[in-house]
Amino acid sequence: MTAATDLVPQNPRPGLRQRFIRLIADPVFQARAARVPFLRSFVRSEGAAMFDLVAGFCHSQILLALVRLDIPRNLLEAPADTKSLAVQSSIPPDRMLVLLNAAASLGLLSSSGTMWRLTIRGAALAGVPGLQGMIAHHDVLYRDLSDPVAFFRGEVDTELAAFWPYIFGADGAIDPTVTATYSALMADSQRLVAADTIAAVDWRASRRVMDVGGGTGAFLTALGQARADLHLTLFDLPAVAPAAATRFATAGLTDRTAIRFGSFRDGTLPDGADTVTLIRVLYDHTDTTVLDLLTRARAALPRGGRLIVSEPMTGGPRPQRAGDAYFALYCMAMRTGRARSAAQIKALLQQAGFVQVRKMQSARPYVTTVMTACCGI
Repeated sequence: MTAATDLVPQNPRPGLRQRFIRLIADPVFQARAARVPFLRSFVRSEGAAMFDLVAGFCHSQILLALVRLDIPRNLLEAPADTKSLAVQSSIPPDRMLVLLNAAASLGLLSSSGTMWRLTIRGAALAGVPGLQGMIAHHDVLYRDLSDPVAFFRGEVDTELAAFWPYIFGADGAIDPTVTATYSALMADSQRLVAADTIAAVDWRASRRVMDVGGGTGAFLTALGQARADLHLTLFDLPAVAPAAATRFATAGLTDRTAIRFGSFRDGTLPDGADTVTLIRVLYDHTDTTVLDLLTRARAALPRGGRLIVSEPMTGGPRPQRAGDAYFALYCMAMRTGRARSAAQIKALLQQAGFVQVRKMQSARPYVTTVMTACCGI
């Protein structure tokens, strides 16, 4: 009898593309190509790109050191010399110079003599809301990824899962300090997401918007400031209500806002809104929880009502760095949900009964992707 393995060619003839790939991997070819003018630039650019991948961990640690030492914020105030930055950071001047040169190589700083200043990229690092907070807590993710093979096999008891207990839907059982840490980071980083979401959607058909899982109200505050004609409702756990009420009051939105307590895992969502928003909510949860949430959202909306989903997404058949090489791993480390493609979210929306699902044009897909869906006419 012929074994099953005998039916599989042991040395299948490679196709043209595979032969080309093997040729590129040949050190002899690489050495020869580097001497050919037509191929030299290709070899160099690919080599530089590969080295950036190899050195990526060092680059991220340089970034973390800059943030922890508060160097971007200090240089935002005024340029400074190596010695003064070394004194402020309690780092020997020669070692500080290594850090500053490394930051310059990444396009974050520039120098004139011994004086250092921020570049445009460095200014963005100093000024973009939430960016430094995100970088500052990456040490947790780094430890989770220290053994990447074990991580991808699911053998790591990740620290990041304990960092965000709020997303499990606990009510009243969370350390207030943990809740405050989560809420502050989410609110700061929400500003860019809010700006891009608001710009991507035509709000003229909306009158009453309910943000489900909206934390301390950062998105609704931005929306309320952009649209004076909207009445806004925040639906989330009681633990975040005081901070949300304060945020609304500070922004002068108290008269146009309401806060409803509850978890979307339990019972029905409040009705009365013609638009429901889910801003960076779905990727925190499993498909089962997401489908249940979407079904509850559809039940809470009137006929013709609209759902808006905004969060980082993967590229599906065309992987993207932000979604597939960052958020997908981050979600995996959180162990509660996963980053999805627009097509996967569309399928869940349709399964929940939504129609006219559309992916909107997003200004910065690496920040967020926006989708809308309708309850029917």
